[in-house]
Amino acid sequence: MSAWLFDLGNTRLKFAEARTDGSPGEVRAAAHDDGDAWLRELPHGDAACIASVASDERRVALLDALCTRFGRLHLVRTQTRCAGLRIAYENPRHLGVDRFLALLSALEAGDVLLVGIGTALTIDLLDADGLHRGGRIAPSPMLMREALHARAAVLPASGGRYAEFADDTAHALASGCEGAALALIERSLEQAATLLGSHPQLWLHGGGATTLRDRLPPHRLVADAVLRGLARWQAQAIA
Repeated sequence: MSAWLFDLGNTRLKFAEARTDGSPGEVRAAAHDDGDAWLRELPHGDAACIASVASDERRVALLDALCTRFGRLHLVRTQTRCAGLRIAYENPRHLGVDRFLALLSALEAGDVLLVGIGTALTIDLLDADGLHRGGRIAPSPMLMREALHARAAVLPASGGRYAEFADDTAHALASGCEGAALALIERSLEQAATLLGSHPQLWLHGGGATTLRDRLPPHRLVADAVLRGLARWQAQAIA
């Protein structure tokens, strides 16, 4: 049986074939801001596993396209328990499926602080026993810039470089928005160490992770964390 994994985010679709060892194969990506071009190169197979945090319109468009290419579709939802993972939320519907799958990808890795940087900045703490200790959600640096520009057009929505004390508006915006994200991650690491009694590993994922990693403590970049979690879900649920 051929199974494919689809991670539909707010700005792009990432997908890969599920390998027999429970990992994703080669990852492909397509931005979905160009009409329906992103739907034209989808693969064919027996089963498609889909995780979506995108709008209803984009999710339905993807599902309609996959219906003609796959025999079975599985739309993944957050579960209270899965493969040894136990989430902190009383209502699993309140935890985004992308965060759920990223947590699933880190299962059995020990204590891990997972930081996703995309449209939003998400932080989740997973302990070595598979217990999700909770998390945080904040605007990503990109979204902070866009929000400031939307309310004050004179402030540029992009550009500038990080400096501890900037000498230009664009640099000051880059420094302030990236610095806010860095401070939240650093505080989360400190509080996680206090809660657990030892320092957790730091894992980064999401399209915005590369902009912050040079100023963070040692970490692991797991760009395809959601697809890795989706592969694990697929292996447990339908393989």
